[in-house]
Amino acid sequence: MTQWQLAHGRQIELGARALLMGILNVTPDSFSDGGEFSERDRAVEHARRMASEGADIIDVGGESTRPGATPVSAHEEQARILPVIEALAGDGNFVISVDTYRAETARLAVAAGAHIVNDVHGVQREPDVARLAAETGAGLVIMHTGRDRQRLPDVIADEFLFLRKSLEIARQEGVADAQIVLDPGFGFAKRSEENLQLMARFGELRALGFPLLVGTSRKRLLTDIEGGDKKARDAGTAATSVILRLKGAAIFRVHNVAANRDALAFADAMLEREKVLGR
Repeated sequence: MTQWQLAHGRQIELGARALLMGILNVTPDSFSDGGEFSERDRAVEHARRMASEGADIIDVGGESTRPGATPVSAHEEQARILPVIEALAGDGNFVISVDTYRAETARLAVAAGAHIVNDVHGVQREPDVARLAAETGAGLVIMHTGRDRQRLPDVIADEFLFLRKSLEIARQEGVADAQIVLDPGFGFAKRSEENLQLMARFGELRALGFPLLVGTSRKRLLTDIEGGDKKARDAGTAATSVILRLKGAAIFRVHNVAANRDALAFADAMLEREKVLGR
């Protein structure tokens, strides 16, 4: 077991069971739930619903990261997320993550009560995100992306190249290893075949020595296998969650908390049985 160190004196135990990070998009254009929770009270209500279904963390985002999404200003991003984070922090029962690559947004979010910064650019777009994490003690999710860069042809080699650079930045800024979780970035400038290769070889990422978070929820990579519309991808999401749990993932960023909770309970039960049997 590992203790993930977070801001405001919080920590989370990783490893004993699969943890769920519920997605809360406070946006009008996210690919799955754009516009559904863009109003503060509805967003808070949805966060409470996800927590009641088993979400350990609520991940609040104010800018869509889907391919082709229109970028928003830092001011607009902050106007969307900060009232929601303040409301959740005031409740006192939530572990809150902010989904941003902007250092100033991260700073304001942590000041408002967020415990974790989830950076889809792996602190390489704005390295001051790492400095903010070091200064505040916030948990830091460093995600791999293939966007806007030359990639190596081997999917795992590219993961190691990118993530090791991100880790170097984080350590130079003073982020402790106990604050860091890595995300291989399923779907971020990766073709379907590359996503499947990444899933098949996922266990190799454990050599980096950090807990792993995954986010396959309702992504296009599932459509190539199961078809269906965006919200019909929940069965595929739960299946990939189980596969990746058995290969070593610790945290699962999902839209449908209940479905993944139930599926991952079976994965955890099997892992526990294997431990008992000494396998």
